[in-house]
Amino acid sequence: MTRFLDLRLPRGLLDPRLVSGFSADADGLVPLRITVAGASIAAIEPLAPRAPDAVQALPLALTPLVEPHAHLDKAFSGDAFPNREGTMAAALAANQREYAERTAEQVAERAGRALERAWRNGVRAIRSHVDSVGPGAQPSWDALLQARQRWSGRVELQLVALAPMAHWLSPEGEALARRVAAAQGLLGGVIGPPYGQGRSRRAADREALLALLDLAERLGCGVDLHVDESDAHPGVGVDLVARGALEQRRAVPITCSHASSMALLPPRACDQLAERLAAADIAVVALPTTNFWLLARAAGRTPCRRPLAPIRSLQRAGVRLALGGDNVQDPWYPGGDFDAVELLRWSAPLCQLMPWQRLGLAPFSTAAAAVLDLAWDGVLRVGGPADLVLLGAGTWGELLARPPQRRVLRAGQWLPPPEAEQPSALLLPWG
Repeated sequence: MTRFLDLRLPRGLLDPRLVSGFSADADGLVPLRITVAGASIAAIEPLAPRAPDAVQALPLALTPLVEPHAHLDKAFSGDAFPNREGTMAAALAANQREYAERTAEQVAERAGRALERAWRNGVRAIRSHVDSVGPGAQPSWDALLQARQRWSGRVELQLVALAPMAHWLSPEGEALARRVAAAQGLLGGVIGPPYGQGRSRRAADREALLALLDLAERLGCGVDLHVDESDAHPGVGVDLVARGALEQRRAVPITCSHASSMALLPPRACDQLAERLAAADIAVVALPTTNFWLLARAAGRTPCRRPLAPIRSLQRAGVRLALGGDNVQDPWYPGGDFDAVELLRWSAPLCQLMPWQRLGLAPFSTAAAAVLDLAWDGVLRVGGPADLVLLGAGTWGELLARPPQRRVLRAGQWLPPPEAEQPSALLLPWG
Protein backbone atom coordinates (compact mmCIF):
# COMPACT_ATOMS: atom_id res chain seq x y z
CA MET A 1 0.00 0.00 0.00
CA THR A 2 1.31 3.45 -0.96
CA ARG A 3 0.34 6.57 1.00
CA PHE A 4 1.36 10.22 0.83
CA LEU A 5 1.90 12.39 3.89
CA ASP A 6 2.27 16.17 3.91
CA LEU A 7 3.93 17.41 7.07
CA ARG A 8 6.65 19.56 8.59
CA LEU A 9 9.76 17.86 9.95
CA PRO A 10 12.61 19.37 12.00
CA ARG A 11 15.62 19.92 9.78
CA GLY A 12 17.80 17.91 12.19
CA LEU A 13 15.71 14.79 11.50
CA LEU A 14 15.99 15.04 7.71
CA ASP A 15 18.68 13.29 5.68
CA PRO A 16 21.53 15.85 5.47
CA ARG A 17 22.02 15.00 1.79
CA LEU A 18 18.56 16.45 1.10
CA VAL A 19 18.76 19.62 3.16
CA SER A 20 20.22 21.77 0.38
CA GLY A 21 17.15 21.13 -1.79
CA PHE A 22 14.65 21.92 0.94
CA SER A 23 13.85 25.19 2.70
CA ALA A 24 13.26 25.44 6.44
CA ASP A 25 11.39 28.20 8.23
CA ALA A 26 12.76 30.25 11.13
CA ASP A 27 11.83 27.43 13.52
CA GLY A 28 13.84 24.87 11.56
CA LEU A 29 10.79 23.06 10.16
CA VAL A 30 10.87 21.74 6.61
CA PRO A 31 7.56 21.21 4.70
CA LEU A 32 7.67 17.80 2.99
CA ARG A 33 5.65 15.30 1.05
CA ILE A 34 6.62 11.77 2.03
CA THR A 35 5.73 8.70 0.00
CA VAL A 36 5.35 5.56 2.09
CA ALA A 37 5.49 2.22 0.29
CA GLY A 38 5.01 -0.76 2.56
CA ALA A 39 7.24 -0.42 5.61
CA SER A 40 9.71 2.03 4.02
CA ILE A 41 10.06 5.61 2.85
CA ALA A 42 9.95 5.56 -0.96
CA ALA A 43 10.37 9.29 -1.63
CA ILE A 44 10.86 12.61 0.16
CA GLU A 45 9.96 15.74 -1.80
CA PRO A 46 9.75 19.42 -0.93
CA LEU A 47 6.29 20.93 -0.93
CA ALA A 48 5.58 23.74 -3.33
CA PRO A 49 5.47 27.21 -1.73
CA ARG A 50 2.25 27.81 0.17
CA ALA A 51 0.61 30.63 2.07
CA PRO A 52 1.82 30.88 5.70
CA ASP A 53 -1.54 29.75 7.06
CA ALA A 54 -1.50 26.68 4.82
CA VAL A 55 2.02 25.79 5.94
CA GLN A 56 1.12 26.09 9.63
CA ALA A 57 -1.84 23.81 9.04
CA LEU A 58 0.57 20.98 8.25
CA PRO A 59 1.17 18.69 11.23
CA LEU A 60 4.50 18.83 13.02
CA ALA A 61 6.14 15.40 12.77
CA LEU A 62 9.01 13.66 14.55
CA THR A 63 10.68 10.32 14.07
CA PRO A 64 9.92 7.98 17.01
CA LEU A 65 11.85 9.05 20.09
CA VAL A 66 14.13 7.12 22.45
CA GLU A 67 13.95 6.50 26.22
CA PRO A 68 17.60 6.11 27.30
CA HIS A 69 17.05 5.46 31.02
CA ALA A 70 14.12 3.69 32.69
CA HIS A 71 13.37 1.22 35.49
CA LEU A 72 10.75 -1.17 34.13
CA ASP A 73 11.14 -3.59 37.03
CA LYS A 74 9.72 -1.10 39.55
CA ALA A 75 7.48 1.04 37.31
CA PHE A 76 3.91 1.62 38.53
CA SER A 77 4.77 0.37 42.04
CA GLY A 78 4.31 3.76 43.71
CA ASP A 79 0.72 3.24 44.82
CA ALA A 80 1.56 0.05 46.69
CA PHE A 81 4.89 1.43 47.99
CA PRO A 82 4.43 5.20 48.27
CA ASN A 83 7.08 7.76 49.17
CA ARG A 84 5.00 10.39 50.93
CA GLU A 85 8.04 12.40 52.05
CA GLY A 86 9.48 12.75 48.56
CA THR A 87 13.02 12.17 49.87
CA MET A 88 15.84 9.97 48.63
CA ALA A 89 15.92 8.04 51.91
CA ALA A 90 12.20 7.33 51.84
CA ALA A 91 12.39 6.32 48.18
CA LEU A 92 15.18 3.84 48.91
CA ALA A 93 13.31 2.38 51.89
CA ALA A 94 10.11 1.92 49.87
CA ASN A 95 12.09 0.45 46.97
CA GLN A 96 13.71 -2.10 49.31
CA ARG A 97 10.33 -3.15 50.69
CA GLU A 98 8.96 -3.61 47.18
CA TYR A 99 12.07 -5.50 46.06
CA ALA A 100 11.76 -7.99 48.92
CA GLU A 101 8.26 -8.91 47.74
CA ARG A 102 8.79 -8.67 43.97
CA THR A 103 7.64 -11.52 41.73
CA ALA A 104 8.17 -12.31 38.07
CA GLU A 105 4.44 -11.90 37.48
CA GLN A 106 4.50 -8.36 38.88
CA VAL A 107 7.47 -7.37 36.75
CA ALA A 108 5.89 -8.93 33.65
CA GLU A 109 2.72 -6.90 34.21
CA ARG A 110 4.66 -3.68 34.80
CA ALA A 111 6.90 -4.18 31.78
CA GLY A 112 4.00 -5.11 29.51
CA ARG A 113 2.07 -2.04 30.59
CA ALA A 114 5.11 0.20 30.16
CA LEU A 115 6.07 -1.10 26.73
CA GLU A 116 2.48 -0.88 25.50
CA ARG A 117 2.29 2.77 26.60
CA ALA A 118 5.70 3.60 25.16
CA TRP A 119 4.97 1.95 21.79
CA ARG A 120 1.66 3.74 21.33
CA ASN A 121 3.16 7.01 22.54
CA GLY A 122 5.80 6.82 19.80
CA VAL A 123 8.87 5.48 21.65
CA ARG A 124 11.02 3.03 19.67
CA ALA A 125 13.70 2.00 22.16
CA ILE A 126 14.13 1.84 25.94
CA ARG A 127 17.18 1.16 28.09
CA SER A 128 16.07 -0.15 31.48
CA HIS A 129 18.17 -0.66 34.57
CA VAL A 130 17.32 -3.79 36.57
CA ASP A 131 17.89 -4.36 40.31
CA SER A 132 20.22 -7.36 40.07
CA VAL A 133 21.39 -8.42 43.54
CA GLY A 134 18.99 -9.92 46.06
CA PRO A 135 15.65 -11.73 46.10
CA GLY A 136 14.02 -9.83 43.26
CA ALA A 137 16.91 -10.15 40.80
CA GLN A 138 16.10 -13.42 39.06
CA PRO A 139 12.34 -12.76 38.79
CA SER A 140 13.08 -9.33 37.31
CA TRP A 141 15.51 -10.63 34.71
CA ASP A 142 13.29 -13.58 33.77
CA ALA A 143 10.29 -11.32 33.18
CA LEU A 144 12.19 -8.60 31.33
CA LEU A 145 14.03 -11.00 29.03
CA GLN A 146 10.68 -12.49 28.08
CA ALA A 147 9.27 -9.00 27.54
CA ARG A 148 12.23 -8.12 25.32
CA GLN A 149 11.54 -11.13 23.16
CA ARG A 150 7.80 -10.42 22.94
CA TRP A 151 8.35 -6.80 21.97
CA SER A 152 11.17 -7.43 19.51
CA GLY A 153 10.51 -5.48 16.31
CA ARG A 154 8.31 -2.94 18.07
CA VAL A 155 10.26 -1.49 21.00
CA GLU A 156 13.97 -2.33 21.30
CA LEU A 157 14.69 -3.11 24.95
CA GLN A 158 18.19 -2.90 26.45
CA LEU A 159 18.77 -4.17 30.00
CA VAL A 160 21.41 -2.99 32.48
CA ALA A 161 22.36 -4.96 35.60
CA LEU A 162 22.17 -2.50 38.51
CA ALA A 163 24.36 -3.79 41.36
CA PRO A 164 26.45 -2.35 44.21
CA MET A 165 29.86 -1.45 42.80
CA ALA A 166 31.68 -3.75 45.25
CA HIS A 167 29.67 -6.69 43.92
CA TRP A 168 31.70 -6.61 40.69
CA LEU A 169 34.83 -7.46 42.72
CA SER A 170 33.36 -10.76 43.93
CA PRO A 171 33.05 -14.19 42.28
CA GLU A 172 29.27 -13.71 42.43
CA GLY A 173 29.69 -10.45 40.55
CA GLU A 174 31.71 -12.11 37.81
CA ALA A 175 29.07 -14.84 37.51
CA LEU A 176 26.36 -12.17 37.22
CA ALA A 177 28.40 -10.34 34.57
CA ARG A 178 28.68 -13.54 32.53
CA ARG A 179 24.92 -14.10 32.69
CA VAL A 180 24.25 -10.49 31.68
CA ALA A 181 26.73 -10.72 28.81
CA ALA A 182 25.08 -13.93 27.60
CA ALA A 183 21.77 -12.03 27.61
CA GLN A 184 23.37 -9.17 25.62
CA GLY A 185 22.91 -6.76 28.51
CA LEU A 186 25.03 -4.03 30.07
CA LEU A 187 26.73 -3.73 33.46
CA GLY A 188 25.91 -0.94 35.90
CA GLY A 189 26.08 0.33 39.44
CA VAL A 190 25.95 3.45 41.60
CA ILE A 191 28.84 5.84 42.24
CA GLY A 192 28.15 8.83 44.43
CA PRO A 193 28.04 10.31 47.93
CA PRO A 194 28.54 9.99 50.77
CA TYR A 195 32.22 10.75 50.25
CA GLY A 196 32.75 11.80 53.87
CA GLN A 197 35.03 8.83 54.45
CA GLY A 198 37.66 10.53 52.36
CA ARG A 199 40.23 8.74 50.24
CA SER A 200 39.29 5.24 51.41
CA ARG A 201 35.78 5.48 49.92
CA ARG A 202 37.03 6.95 46.67
CA ALA A 203 39.77 4.32 46.45
CA ALA A 204 37.18 1.59 46.97
CA ASP A 205 34.96 3.03 44.24
CA ARG A 206 37.90 3.32 41.89
CA GLU A 207 38.93 -0.32 42.53
CA ALA A 208 35.38 -1.51 41.88
CA LEU A 209 35.05 0.66 38.77
CA LEU A 210 38.25 -0.73 37.25
CA ALA A 211 37.08 -4.28 37.98
CA LEU A 212 33.76 -3.49 36.31
CA LEU A 213 35.48 -2.05 33.23
CA ASP A 214 37.73 -5.12 33.06
CA LEU A 215 34.72 -7.45 33.20
CA ALA A 216 32.88 -5.42 30.59
CA GLU A 217 35.83 -5.45 28.20
CA ARG A 218 36.46 -9.18 28.60
CA LEU A 219 32.79 -10.02 28.11
CA GLY A 220 31.98 -7.45 25.42
CA CYS A 221 29.43 -5.46 27.47
CA GLY A 222 28.65 -1.79 27.65
CA VAL A 223 28.54 0.04 31.01
CA ASP A 224 25.85 2.44 32.24
CA LEU A 225 26.37 3.87 35.73
CA HIS A 226 24.24 5.96 38.09
CA VAL A 227 26.76 8.68 38.97
CA ASP A 228 26.49 11.66 41.31
CA GLU A 229 22.72 11.61 41.75
CA SER A 230 23.19 14.15 44.51
CA ASP A 231 23.27 17.80 45.53
CA ALA A 232 26.60 17.38 47.35
CA HIS A 233 30.26 16.73 46.46
CA PRO A 234 29.92 18.25 42.96
CA GLY A 235 31.16 16.03 40.15
CA VAL A 236 33.35 13.77 42.30
CA GLY A 237 31.98 10.51 40.89
CA VAL A 238 31.91 11.75 37.30
CA ASP A 239 35.54 12.84 37.63
CA LEU A 240 36.46 9.42 39.03
CA VAL A 241 34.85 7.65 36.06
CA ALA A 242 36.38 10.02 33.50
CA ARG A 243 39.89 9.71 34.92
CA GLY A 244 39.60 5.95 35.26
CA ALA A 245 38.46 5.62 31.65
CA LEU A 246 41.24 7.89 30.36
CA GLU A 247 43.91 6.01 32.32
CA GLN A 248 42.70 2.54 31.39
CA ARG A 249 41.65 3.26 27.78
CA ARG A 250 39.31 0.29 27.82
CA ALA A 251 37.38 -0.50 24.64
CA VAL A 252 34.11 -0.24 26.59
CA PRO A 253 31.15 2.06 25.82
CA ILE A 254 30.48 4.00 29.05
CA THR A 255 27.45 6.07 30.00
CA CYS A 256 27.15 8.24 33.10
CA SER A 257 23.48 8.59 33.97
CA HIS A 258 22.39 11.52 36.19
CA ALA A 259 25.72 13.42 36.62
CA SER A 260 23.49 15.82 38.56
CA SER A 261 25.88 17.42 41.03
CA MET A 262 28.32 18.23 38.25
CA ALA A 263 26.23 21.33 37.51
CA LEU A 264 27.09 22.74 40.97
CA LEU A 265 30.77 23.12 40.02
CA PRO A 266 32.10 26.58 39.13
CA PRO A 267 31.71 27.17 35.37
CA ARG A 268 35.36 26.66 34.45
CA ALA A 269 35.70 23.47 36.49
CA CYS A 270 32.42 22.20 35.02
CA ASP A 271 33.61 22.85 31.46
CA GLN A 272 36.95 21.15 32.14
CA LEU A 273 35.21 18.06 33.49
CA ALA A 274 32.92 18.04 30.45
CA GLU A 275 36.00 18.09 28.24
CA ARG A 276 37.45 15.09 30.13
CA LEU A 277 34.22 13.19 29.56
CA ALA A 278 34.41 13.99 25.85
CA ALA A 279 38.06 12.93 25.69
CA ALA A 280 37.12 9.63 27.33
CA ASP A 281 34.17 9.20 24.92
CA ILE A 282 31.74 8.89 27.85
CA ALA A 283 28.08 9.59 27.16
CA VAL A 284 25.76 11.29 29.66
CA VAL A 285 22.04 10.84 30.26
CA ALA A 286 20.35 13.74 32.06
CA LEU A 287 17.27 12.80 34.09
CA PRO A 288 15.35 15.93 35.06
CA THR A 289 12.10 14.48 36.40
CA THR A 290 13.49 12.32 39.21
CA ASN A 291 16.36 14.74 39.95
CA PHE A 292 14.07 17.75 40.25
CA TRP A 293 11.65 15.74 42.41
CA LEU A 294 14.19 14.36 44.91
CA LEU A 295 17.32 16.49 45.01
CA ALA A 296 17.94 19.61 47.11
CA ARG A 297 14.71 18.96 49.00
CA ALA A 298 14.50 20.75 52.35
CA ALA A 299 11.46 20.90 54.61
CA GLY A 300 9.60 24.17 54.30
CA ARG A 301 11.83 25.61 51.60
CA THR A 302 11.84 25.74 47.81
CA PRO A 303 15.36 25.03 46.50
CA CYS A 304 17.02 27.77 44.47
CA ARG A 305 19.69 25.49 42.97
CA ARG A 306 18.42 22.38 41.22
CA PRO A 307 21.11 19.78 40.49
CA LEU A 308 20.85 18.55 36.90
CA ALA A 309 23.52 17.41 34.45
CA PRO A 310 24.96 20.58 32.84
CA ILE A 311 23.43 19.88 29.45
CA ARG A 312 24.84 22.79 27.47
CA SER A 313 28.36 22.51 28.86
CA LEU A 314 28.37 18.82 27.96
CA GLN A 315 27.03 19.43 24.46
CA ARG A 316 29.52 22.24 23.89
CA ALA A 317 32.36 19.88 24.83
CA GLY A 318 31.12 17.28 22.33
CA VAL A 319 29.69 14.78 24.82
CA ARG A 320 26.86 12.58 23.52
CA LEU A 321 23.98 13.80 25.67
CA ALA A 322 20.53 12.25 25.99
CA LEU A 323 17.52 13.03 28.20
CA GLY A 324 15.48 10.30 29.84
CA GLY A 325 12.35 9.89 31.91
CA ASP A 326 13.94 7.63 34.57
CA ASN A 327 11.36 6.54 37.15
CA VAL A 328 7.66 6.22 36.32
CA GLN A 329 5.02 6.11 39.06
CA ASP A 330 7.29 4.41 41.58
CA PRO A 331 8.78 5.41 44.96
CA TRP A 332 11.43 7.56 43.27
CA TYR A 333 9.03 9.67 41.19
CA PRO A 334 5.21 9.57 41.26
CA GLY A 335 4.57 10.77 37.69
CA GLY A 336 5.53 9.91 34.14
CA ASP A 337 3.95 7.66 31.51
CA PHE A 338 6.72 6.49 29.14
CA ASP A 339 5.95 9.41 26.85
CA ALA A 340 9.06 11.00 25.36
CA VAL A 341 7.03 13.75 23.66
CA GLU A 342 5.67 14.81 27.05
CA LEU A 343 9.21 14.72 28.48
CA LEU A 344 10.33 16.97 25.61
CA ARG A 345 7.53 19.43 26.43
CA TRP A 346 8.33 19.31 30.14
CA SER A 347 12.07 19.79 29.56
CA ALA A 348 11.68 22.92 27.46
CA PRO A 349 10.97 25.27 30.39
CA LEU A 350 12.80 23.33 33.11
CA CYS A 351 16.02 22.65 31.19
CA GLN A 352 15.71 25.68 28.89
CA LEU A 353 15.94 23.39 25.88
CA MET A 354 14.60 24.85 22.65
CA PRO A 355 13.31 22.04 20.41
CA TRP A 356 13.57 24.22 17.31
CA GLN A 357 17.35 24.06 17.76
CA ARG A 358 19.19 20.89 16.79
CA LEU A 359 20.77 20.53 20.24
CA GLY A 360 17.38 21.01 21.88
CA LEU A 361 15.81 18.08 20.01
CA ALA A 362 18.78 15.71 19.64
CA PRO A 363 18.77 14.54 23.32
CA PHE A 364 15.42 12.84 22.66
CA SER A 365 16.15 11.61 19.13
CA THR A 366 19.46 11.34 17.29
CA ALA A 367 21.81 11.80 20.28
CA ALA A 368 19.75 9.37 22.36
CA ALA A 369 19.97 6.84 19.51
CA ALA A 370 23.75 7.30 19.50
CA VAL A 371 24.00 6.77 23.27
CA LEU A 372 22.13 3.46 22.91
CA ASP A 373 24.07 2.61 19.71
CA LEU A 374 20.84 1.88 17.85
CA ALA A 375 20.97 0.64 14.27
CA TRP A 376 18.82 3.57 13.07
CA ASP A 377 19.93 7.08 13.95
CA GLY A 378 16.38 8.43 13.72
CA VAL A 379 17.02 10.47 10.57
CA LEU A 380 14.35 10.31 7.85
CA ARG A 381 15.80 9.14 4.54
CA VAL A 382 14.69 7.33 1.39
CA GLY A 383 14.80 3.59 2.00
CA GLY A 384 14.60 4.09 5.76
CA PRO A 385 11.82 2.86 8.01
CA ALA A 386 8.39 4.44 7.59
CA ASP A 387 8.24 5.37 11.26
CA LEU A 388 6.81 8.77 12.24
CA VAL A 389 4.94 10.52 15.03
CA LEU A 390 2.48 13.09 13.68
CA LEU A 391 1.46 15.63 16.29
CA GLY A 392 -1.68 17.72 16.57
CA ALA A 393 0.39 20.90 16.51
CA GLY A 394 1.51 23.03 13.60
CA THR A 395 4.19 24.98 15.49
CA TRP A 396 6.55 24.47 18.39
CA GLY A 397 4.49 26.97 20.37
CA GLU A 398 1.37 24.87 19.91
CA LEU A 399 3.29 21.77 20.97
CA LEU A 400 4.47 23.45 24.15
CA ALA A 401 1.08 25.01 24.88
CA ARG A 402 -0.85 21.80 25.49
CA PRO A 403 -0.43 18.01 25.29
CA PRO A 404 -0.91 17.21 21.59
CA GLN A 405 -2.96 14.52 20.01
CA ARG A 406 -0.81 12.24 17.90
CA ARG A 407 -0.81 9.51 15.30
CA VAL A 408 2.04 7.02 15.32
CA LEU A 409 3.17 5.38 12.08
CA ARG A 410 5.28 2.24 12.51
CA ALA A 411 6.49 0.18 9.54
CA GLY A 412 3.98 2.07 7.37
CA GLN A 413 0.97 1.24 9.57
CA TRP A 414 -0.96 3.55 11.90
CA LEU A 415 -1.04 2.37 15.51
CA PRO A 416 -4.18 2.71 17.58
CA PRO A 417 -3.74 5.38 20.28
CA PRO A 418 -2.98 4.49 23.89
CA GLU A 419 -6.02 3.03 25.55
CA ALA A 420 -8.02 5.66 27.39
CA GLU A 421 -7.58 5.57 31.12
CA GLN A 422 -10.53 4.22 33.04
CA PRO A 423 -12.84 7.06 34.14
CA SER A 424 -12.75 7.94 37.79
CA ALA A 425 -15.33 6.27 39.96
CA LEU A 426 -15.78 9.57 41.82
CA LEU A 427 -18.96 11.42 40.92
CA LEU A 428 -18.72 15.18 41.23
CA PRO A 429 -21.81 17.13 42.28
CA TRP A 430 -23.11 19.47 39.59
CA GLY A 431 -26.18 20.98 41.22
